[in-house]
Parts: sequence; structure tokens; C-alpha cells
Amino acid sequence: MKYTYEQLAKMIDHSLLHPTLTDAEFEEGCQIAVQYGVAAVCIKPYAIPRAVELLRGTGVIVCAVIGFPHGNSCTESKRYETELACRDGATEIDMVINLGKALSGDWDYVERDVKAVCDEAHARGAKVKVILETDFLAGGGAGLSGDDLKRRLCQLCERAGADWVKTSTGYGFVKQPDGSYNYRGATEHDVALMCASVSSKVQVKAAGGVRDLDFLIRMRDLGATRCGASATVAILDEYRRREAAERAG
Repeated sequence: MKYTYEQLAKMIDHSLLHPTLTDAEFEEGCQIAVQYGVAAVCIKPYAIPRAVELLRGTGVIVCAVIGFPHGNSCTESKRYETELACRDGATEIDMVINLGKALSGDWDYVERDVKAVCDEAHARGAKVKVILETDFLAGGGAGLSGDDLKRRLCQLCERAGADWVKTSTGYGFVKQPDGSYNYRGATEHDVALMCASVSSKVQVKAAGGVRDLDFLIRMRDLGATRCGASATVAILDEYRRREAAERAG
């Protein structure tokens, strides 16, 4: 195999973010994260104390989402949400930018918004991943093409102190030509673009649509260091199957 099991498992932030997730499903998800040895669980803020209990001593990080999923909270709300999340035990924060402000070209607002969360998290020993929601940026805005807008936001996030820039929430549904709503999430193009738009100080997380082993491997090849996934079991079971077949062959 091109990468070890641990190298790939430690790329995964196991996503437990569905709006209808029950307490039982949440606890099962934390158990899966431990069983498969992933990097982190990515969870809603109310669940942090229980996650800390379940994951203590396992090596699995508690990551909380902030301003999720649309980034519309005021900056002080995001900062305070970050403060509470860190107090409760989260050591990573995934925040969503204010998309309307980004598309309007209000760069100072967007940078201050991100910096407020980064400063709060860093003061409490936590790291921050900033979600751009690339599906909403594809058409461009503020006089920029989609790619130029993504580049500018990556650079802005680096200035504001981000530890990662992240493609998507997995809930950025865009109206399709047939009237339905769907999203693409992480794409090879966007991950490559984002990796090229930041310095070596900032990492890239791919999220949304990471559903199989081959795509996870491709994201690593392109430079992503983390991937958000809810299909963790399917992805890592497939790794074990291929590894066993390779040994047997």
C-alpha cells in the first residue's frame, strides 16, 4: 500500500454533525473513532463534555464546529462560542467564514471575524481550521473569479492566524438546474488550488464528498493533511481489505 493505515487514519476527522444525530449515534460515533484510530471527532459544541469523557486517553482529538454551518453568527458570538468550546475541552476548532461578507468583498470584516476566533482558540491552546465553503464560491464574487476568490480567502485566513483552510462543511447545498439542492464538497481542483495559495505554515483540510479510500489517498497526494468524513468505517475497512489482499498475493 502507498501509505500506512495510521497515516491515512490520522488524516480523518470523523464527522458527527448531522442535524438529527441522536445521543446514541453520537456515542457510537466516538467509539468508531477510537476503534479506527482517527485523528479527531468533529462535533457540535453541546457534545464536547461527553466527547472529552469518551475519548480521554485515546489519542483522538475533540474538534468543535463554530458558526456552523453557514457562518452567519456575529463575530463576538463566534469568539464566545470558541471560548466555551475550548473551556469544555475542544482542542481544535472548525469555523465557517461569513460567506455573504466574502462575496461582497468586505475583506476587513472577514479577516477580523477569522482572527477573533483564531486569537481566542490559540490563547487557549487550540488550533483552528477555517471553512471557505467552496460550493458557494464557485461562481466568484466581489469582482473576482471563483478561483481568485478562493485564493484571496486562503491568503486572508493565513494572515488572520488559521492553522488550516478547509474546503467545505458538507452542508453547503446549492440549487441545481433541476431545482434540487446538492453540493460537491472537496474537489481535486480546489484542494490543489488551496494548497498552492498558502505557505507551509498553513495546512489544508478536504471535507464534503470524501467517501472512499481512493479519494482519501488522492487528497493526501495533493497535499491535504486532514479530511472530514462520515464514511470512516467504509474507507478504513477497504484499506484493511486491500492490505490483506496484498499480503496474500
